[in-house]
Amino acid sequence: MVLIGIDLALRVSIINWQESGKICQKEMPQVLAQTPIISCYMLLRFRYYTKSFTPKVLIHIFAAMTEKILIIDFGSQYTQLIARRVRESEVYCEIVPYNKIPAIDSSIKGIILSGSPASVLDNEAPMVDVESLVKNCPVLGVCYGAQLMAHTLGGSVGKSNLREYGRAHLRLKGNDHLLLKDVTDNCQVWMSHGDSIKSIGEKFELIAGSDSIEVAAFRAKNGAYPHAVYAIQFHPEVYHSTEGPKIINNFLFGICGCSHKWTAASFVEDTVKGLREKIGNEKVILGLSGGVDSSVAALLLEEAIGDNLLCIFVDNGLLRKDEFESVLESYKHMGLNVHGVRAGQRFLHELKGVSDPEQKRKIIGRVFIETFEHEANKHPEVKWLAQGTIYPDVIESVSVKGPSQTIKSHHNVGGLPDILKLKIVEPLRNLFKDEVRRAGKELGLVPDILYRHPFPGPGLAVRILGDITPEKIHMLQEADHIYIENLKKFGLYNQVWQAGAILTSVKSVGVMGDERTYENMVALRAVNSTDGMTADWSHLPYDFLAKTSNEIINQVKGVNRVVYDISSKPPATIEWE
Repeated sequence: MVLIGIDLALRVSIINWQESGKICQKEMPQVLAQTPIISCYMLLRFRYYTKSFTPKVLIHIFAAMTEKILIIDFGSQYTQLIARRVRESEVYCEIVPYNKIPAIDSSIKGIILSGSPASVLDNEAPMVDVESLVKNCPVLGVCYGAQLMAHTLGGSVGKSNLREYGRAHLRLKGNDHLLLKDVTDNCQVWMSHGDSIKSIGEKFELIAGSDSIEVAAFRAKNGAYPHAVYAIQFHPEVYHSTEGPKIINNFLFGICGCSHKWTAASFVEDTVKGLREKIGNEKVILGLSGGVDSSVAALLLEEAIGDNLLCIFVDNGLLRKDEFESVLESYKHMGLNVHGVRAGQRFLHELKGVSDPEQKRKIIGRVFIETFEHEANKHPEVKWLAQGTIYPDVIESVSVKGPSQTIKSHHNVGGLPDILKLKIVEPLRNLFKDEVRRAGKELGLVPDILYRHPFPGPGLAVRILGDITPEKIHMLQEADHIYIENLKKFGLYNQVWQAGAILTSVKSVGVMGDERTYENMVALRAVNSTDGMTADWSHLPYDFLAKTSNEIINQVKGVNRVVYDISSKPPATIEWE
């Protein structure tokens, strides 16, 4: 009887769609994802009645039904870190702003409410209907998310006399709670909040306190809600919470029932299939930079569409020593269809006399677009523009507060889609930087590119303080080459996230032989990071620094002093300009 009812309902819906001219295969997955148990039956009947079922429907359906964790962002600096921890556990997740929450369908296995710099007591505090969320799937509130739960579900939150920030120790209340299963009593956690939960409400029970607050973790009592509800007033995602990964995994696997499906291999396989379906036999153009993002994007596209991919690698005259030739050779050995364009003279002409770093970035971005457009116009058969957009870029574009205040203009292919009138394809838009590298390894990307340090889009232009001249470029290329090669010789290159030399605008007095010199100062920069959002300066050995400094001063004409930058981000940025 149930199937007969479903069948009749489906036939009525199809008739309505046909009469309105809106049989839309993209709408079907949304319907089917709501009812996964009967989806297979509905697919067969849909095919029977409409005679228009195509493989594209199936692809959309499985995409809609892929299990995931939804992270609702209230503006916390740690939100991306929560997502990274979930992804590291091989579970797919997405970040959405609190004011743009999608429909909660059966593909969403659980919801995490992030922290926030706001207070739930503020008149304009970011709010969501927590009551409706907990009716759909398990929910975990983190810091602000926990306070929001208490504030809206019968408890109370008040201003704390002392801001609770830094390390604390968890005091467990019993040991039969899934979220804190196998978590060690008195383990270290990281607190970061100005308000504090005063009471948790009648539907909840306390499961942990700390040495500084009474309410560190609580959960909904059995039967209070259709699904498990937990809240913690600390950050399990940060490094300082020593058993944070265990707590997150308890939520993912013990409470939400997720499985380990989000792997590099599964991403590559699914992405290649999706690209073939999306692009078909049409041609794609991609701007290569020599970095890992564009290279992995190229390999995914090459695997999907073969020779229909055309790659453009532009030499802007601001690359590292011999980089254009070596990278171009690497790409050709990888089987990519690559066209190299030497445009250094044009870039340098446009940059002549320009010292302002923001102006330099804008000029380089403009000239790159013009150069790329000129090359692309030679191939009118191209229908798609591929971009190496990664997930942090996507998150930033739909963040709680909109795009962040500009600290530096980012050099990319912004503006090209409108100019070239091409469709956009972004194979990496769901990946974090470390996931891009794992996908690259799965695809067999050569180690020299796979583990290459990030390099600024404007190249050495933002590592030369002041105006750009051919002499300064040559000087910095030589100094940088010595520095990077020594990192490799000492076995330090892969221990550092990013390194480079900076030609400062400072000149200093020195003595070389019996002569007084007044020459340039080079700064060496090396940082450790995961994604570049924060970074600590690298503690390189003194003997390495001594050897590198000595070689630069002796071998690079025009340099008589070398210094090492020991600033972290924040407050400094990784690049000097």
